[in-house]
Amino acid sequence: MAIASHSITHPKNLADLDDPELRWEVTESKRILEEKLGVSVKHFVYPEGNYDERVKAAVRQAGYRSALTMSNQVDRFANESEDLLSIDRLGQSKLSMAIAQSDGGAPLPPPGSAFNFTAPVRKRQLELDGVRLVLFSGGRPVTLHADSRYQVSEIIANTPAVAAVDGGFFSMKYLDSNVMIGPVYSQNTGQFVPGSAWDISKIGGRPLVLVGPAGVKFVPFNPQQHNTLAGIRKLMPDVTDAFVAGAWLVKDGKGRSPASFRDLFGFDVPRHRAFWGIDQAGQPVVGVSKERVDSVALGELLSRAGLREVVMLDSGASASLAYGDELLVDYTPRPVPHAVALFPPVESEMAQGCSELPVARAESGCNGRDRCLDALTAFVPGTAPLDSVPR
Repeated sequence: MAIASHSITHPKNLADLDDPELRWEVTESKRILEEKLGVSVKHFVYPEGNYDERVKAAVRQAGYRSALTMSNQVDRFANESEDLLSIDRLGQSKLSMAIAQSDGGAPLPPPGSAFNFTAPVRKRQLELDGVRLVLFSGGRPVTLHADSRYQVSEIIANTPAVAAVDGGFFSMKYLDSNVMIGPVYSQNTGQFVPGSAWDISKIGGRPLVLVGPAGVKFVPFNPQQHNTLAGIRKLMPDVTDAFVAGAWLVKDGKGRSPASFRDLFGFDVPRHRAFWGIDQAGQPVVGVSKERVDSVALGELLSRAGLREVVMLDSGASASLAYGDELLVDYTPRPVPHAVALFPPVESEMAQGCSELPVARAESGCNGRDRCLDALTAFVPGTAPLDSVPR
């Protein structure tokens, strides 16, 4: 959802105002909204659609990146607009016409069923109950099993990964070990490595994560059935990645109860947490908590954030989120041998379009609404934002 300014007093035509009045209408409304709501207001809607070049210049100078207008004489869709500071829109009386003629895009998947690995990777930052969450969603989920322990940013170096989080739990016996707790199967090695007999006897019932070209399964790990490649192929014949996670944080869109974590060590202790899962739109999501939080509370927050299935990855000192070569945690995390990454979708017209705009790969990401607009405005003459935009 984007918040737009609409002036202070809603004059019929901003062009009738003198310069001080005009400046006050467009800047003061922006200031009040940003102060009250704590968000950046980047968009303006001309009262009654009226403006001229002087008004447009004042809106640009106030720091807006786009502005919407409308005409009582001619109805035009947004893609017919002259520029981003005069985006055409239809009046409410034309809503039925707009619905009939608009391109609705790809249909949303049925809740809790389908998957979508064709969306561009985008970044979200949100704060719920004082806990800041950093998430990346979209793209294709891919796991990477390294030959030793490294920072996540090093594991995804020289790969197409846009973002990645530390993966499954691993053995602490040797500092240079890449031995995982439970079986592991990753696309970068193409090798199935079974878990040790001692380990798998302790982790029955934890989430076994199976990734395929078009979907993901989270099933309770059965040591007798799922410690071979043939065993996991019975669950997913085209499986490309597999590992055992720590616990479910969200299942069927709901946070988990304390009892569901059984005897998992430290689940109720506030720690930095790493996680990955699927949101309600069927897109893969990786992320971390910037504050220490217990597993039950985190599950509730992620449920509220719109995720339908989430599992906990190695957390505490190992929790790490990388965006390219940048680590997005406020400490130096423990090196790990395994990562869950988001690769760009194989076929995505939107991703291809945004890839031509370097800023679309910057921190704000690209979600098809505000974020793609942020990217576009940096390259449209006369509409570059006044605040700094990563390039």
